[in-house]
Amino acid sequence: MRVAAVQLNSTANKKRNLEAAERLVREAAATGGALIALPEKWNLLGSSEDLLAGSEPLDGPSLNAARIWAKELGVHLLAGSITELHEDGRASNTSVLIGPDGSDLATYRKIHMFDVDVGGVYYRESDNEDAGDEIVTAAVDDLLAGLTVCYDLRFPELYRILAVRGARLITVPSAFTTTTGRDHWEVLLRARAIENQLFVIAPNQSGEAPPHHDSYGHSMIVDHWGVVLATAPDGECFITADLDLAAQERARETLPSLANRRPDAYVWPEPLEARA
Repeated sequence: MRVAAVQLNSTANKKRNLEAAERLVREAAATGGALIALPEKWNLLGSSEDLLAGSEPLDGPSLNAARIWAKELGVHLLAGSITELHEDGRASNTSVLIGPDGSDLATYRKIHMFDVDVGGVYYRESDNEDAGDEIVTAAVDDLLAGLTVCYDLRFPELYRILAVRGARLITVPSAFTTTTGRDHWEVLLRARAIENQLFVIAPNQSGEAPPHHDSYGHSMIVDHWGVVLATAPDGECFITADLDLAAQERARETLPSLANRRPDAYVWPEPLEARA
């Protein structure tokens, strides 16, 4: 299976972001990509005020455009994530997998909120967005894919559950910061791939989005052995790779770390604050 990851430098200019996304999705499809993935907040990235002002319901213009592209091109399209507007005025960071017929195959709302202080910037995603609580998989042809978003990458429990549920591929649309990306991006992507023996497709934002976003880029496609199959250069572009599914099956048979798990021996410790 050929897959592609689209790297964007999205800003608060939604019209421009959609034009760039469509161009690169079409170019990636022309190379034979069966699954094409856009990054986190591909339609709009900016201040909290920008994100809320530009939030959309699932039937809004951004996802409707992505559905048209997927159907016209006959591809599976991961519409990275958008700021989804709910009826109560709250929002979520939502990733949608669209099938070749233009229908939604899965909707995942980011579970882990990016509430951190890195690079001198104070991020509080939970101030405006609600965390999801559902772990999501969906079929991409005969392959089961697991959906995650950016900061989820730091929580191996999520990836292990997806692998145990049968996922052979994980999508990680991101706006991973330059501050953390330099040291952690590749290491974490390869670790999640190796420990779960699955493919990872990680389209990232690249460059600056005022007022404070500075994304690392270096979108990657990693195989089940932790080998980086493709890495994006700086700027807006796309990368492709062919996934060797037979090699993944052989690796899972000859080094059966997933099958050798001992769930009965694993007991979660009590939280530190609950101990006497």
